[in-house]
Amino acid sequence: MDNSLKKWFSLVAMSLGVFMGLLDVTVVNVALPTMQKAFNEPFTQLQWVLNAYTLVFAVTLLIVSKMGDMYGRKKVFLASLILFVIASVVNGFAPSLLILDIGRGIQAIGGAGMMSLSMALVASNFDGKQRGLALGILGSVIGLSSASGPLVGGLLVDAFGWESIFFINLPIGIIAVLMTIRFVNETPSYGKDQKIDFIGMILSAAALFSAIYGLIQKETHINLAWTDPKVGGWLVLAVVFLALFIFVEAKVENPMMNLKMFKNINFIGSVLVAFALGSGIYAFNTYLTVLMQNYIGWSAFDTGIRQLALSVWSLILGPVVGILGNKFSKKWMIVAGLLVSGAGFIFLIGQLSPTMGYAQLWPTLVMIGIANGIVNPVLNSAGLEGVAPEEMGMASGLLNVFRQFGTSFGVVILGLVEANRYADVVNQHAASMHLPEKLTNVLITAGPFSGHQIAFSDALSKAPFAHELQKVVVNAFDKGLIQICYVAGAIVVIGAIGAAIFMRESKEVKEVIE
Repeated sequence: MDNSLKKWFSLVAMSLGVFMGLLDVTVVNVALPTMQKAFNEPFTQLQWVLNAYTLVFAVTLLIVSKMGDMYGRKKVFLASLILFVIASVVNGFAPSLLILDIGRGIQAIGGAGMMSLSMALVASNFDGKQRGLALGILGSVIGLSSASGPLVGGLLVDAFGWESIFFINLPIGIIAVLMTIRFVNETPSYGKDQKIDFIGMILSAAALFSAIYGLIQKETHINLAWTDPKVGGWLVLAVVFLALFIFVEAKVENPMMNLKMFKNINFIGSVLVAFALGSGIYAFNTYLTVLMQNYIGWSAFDTGIRQLALSVWSLILGPVVGILGNKFSKKWMIVAGLLVSGAGFIFLIGQLSPTMGYAQLWPTLVMIGIANGIVNPVLNSAGLEGVAPEEMGMASGLLNVFRQFGTSFGVVILGLVEANRYADVVNQHAASMHLPEKLTNVLITAGPFSGHQIAFSDALSKAPFAHELQKVVVNAFDKGLIQICYVAGAIVVIGAIGAAIFMRESKEVKEVIE
């Protein structure tokens, strides 16, 4: 087969892996209510179907990235792909929630390997202008897989049950495995003569685990103070492990992570953008879905269909942006994309109301979708510029870690903003409505998500004040979402400023390296 054609088939193989790995981060959201009935478990326990994946995914990203750099990225990518498919099948047959949680954790190890090594493999399998186009296409797959979860999940769950969201990975995975074996070129094993930095791996995993777990504790127990040991204790521990990690990496002969990577100011700018993308845009999508399903009242499938206005841009713009990135400034394309998303948040502020419909929502979906479609592909390409070939796996792993950590951080911060404003509005109206104090406390403690279920429950709907209370709860959520838009908008604008200050043009990066 022609070598040029073989490259593009290799891109298809890696794209299939990435699509599965990231789709499984969001597709499970839609299936949770069905799972709750199947396992007869409280919703708080169901959250660990999501959290187990998020936690292990973030913790193992850097480790599998380093293993790929040392022993060959194709080998580790292929092993990750096979592990992911096997774990998916186990999850589909899971007889209990505990087995499903464990399976999700194992699945996340595979997902982390596919995600981090796909970018590095594309960078090493392609060169010149083709690399920009290929990374752009991969970026479009990344954006599309993250955004299309609700639609794909809704279709599968409605038609075949929750198990199908895992079984669907089997045929796709088999095709991806066979194509990877046939078409993907192996990279050199840069670590043949190196010792594995076990201490560095353990400390990096401990730091990421502590940070993400602390944020998950805050997300699931929003009333806990940051100073509570269940939250603050884990975050302090994360800082301690990070300090130890940096100390060890500076001393050992063959470190897991070359700290000199952070002397590349362009890479620092890319990391900042990855964090802003996660904490601003991806975290916001969680609350956007809640608005569309809980408060406007669309089904999971209808929500997914309407969110195509957001997700389709990743598919359309990825290849285009990859080509444009070879001709124009990647730095200013990223800045422009982030500012477009900021405009989308500001636009939504003026549209939010209890009676809003799709006509008021779609312009924001389009603006955020265009922003994601521009920034994600260019970020992957720009972030790897100036990075040594033997460190590309680690560099792509770090970009993914900051994107994932940004998402976890953003979900918590935006959730706090929403919950605090929601509580203020409910309290303001409770006195004038003469609501029982116990009911007011229940609504506030439940928060904006569960509070909606309480206000619209069959039992409460019979109360004389039900209609007015329901209006208050919807209004409280809208007021909170307005605050979220301000915060998310500020995050992406700060990301744009960071990109403008720290990121460098392609020629400048090459000059610094030379």
